Amino acid sequence: MERNSKIYVAGHRGMVGSAIVRELQRQGYTNIITRTHAELDLCRQDQVEEFFEKERPDYVFLAAAKVGGIIANQTALADFMYENMMLEMNVIHAAWKNGCKKLEFLGSSCIYPRLAPQPMPESCLLTSSLEPTNEAYALAKISGLKYCEYLNKQYGTDYISVMPTNLYGPNDNYHPTHSHVLPALIRRFHEAKEAGFPTVTCWGDGTPLREFLYVDDLANLCVFLMNNYSGSETVNAGTGKEVSIKDLTTLVAKVVGYEGEILWDTSKPNGTPRKLLDVSKAKGLGWQYSTELEEGIRLSYDDFLNNPMRAER
Repeated sequence: MERNSKIYVAGHRGMVGSAIVRELQRQGYTNIITRTHAELDLCRQDQVEEFFEKERPDYVFLAAAKVGGIIANQTALADFMYENMMLEMNVIHAAWKNGCKKLEFLGSSCIYPRLAPQPMPESCLLTSSLEPTNEAYALAKISGLKYCEYLNKQYGTDYISVMPTNLYGPNDNYHPTHSHVLPALIRRFHEAKEAGFPTVTCWGDGTPLREFLYVDDLANLCVFLMNNYSGSETVNAGTGKEVSIKDLTTLVAKVVGYEGEILWDTSKPNGTPRKLLDVSKAKGLGWQYSTELEEGIRLSYDDFLNNPMRAER
């Protein structure tokens, strides 16, 4: 990408999209296009086609998505599939129709099988069953990355995809029931500390293993890949390190300053038992993450404290 290339970041108000905008600005890109949902509904094909015909961006980062944690995924299966399928197909198709030089599709590590080999290589996609609790979202993301692959094969486009592990950081969603595990823990322990609660109860038994990537590190990788990678196979984005939910919970409590007892509700679901990405491809391309987990949690907690409206979502 040239510094004055016209770059469209879809989903710029979300955690990932806003981080990509920050990274592009940090690197000196000056022609960044964004639209709010009120200005452009990506689920409306007519609006998306009109936007691309008018603006004709050279490069597209497709970071827009309907996202949520276990509860949201389980209770809104149809919504997660429909909205994600519609918006990604509309954007990818309109980009192709209007001569976009390169598009990068942002997916999720939930595309991989529930019992995939660990760490999960890109090649394990579609080799066995998905995790039922987020199957609808995963199927939508698989469709998006496959559409990019098929456009490359049929029309010679240069559309790539990146599959991040669990993300966290500035502009996260801290909703008490619809957020992902790490921001949910930040909110829960903060409120418990403020209220002086002697105990905090967490879901499951704490044994699942998870990997977490600070969102600004992902944004750095996204720009790196746009400039340095071409290929139909996706690229995993992660740290290559894992932590148990129990140890994560202890770490979040430490950062927040909560000193009460942590209890576990084993009647609640654990989700996938282990999720660790094989990040050897990204490393082989010359990229490495830079933010360690405790430092990232501290930065996230600062973001939570300094943005009170965000904490109310």
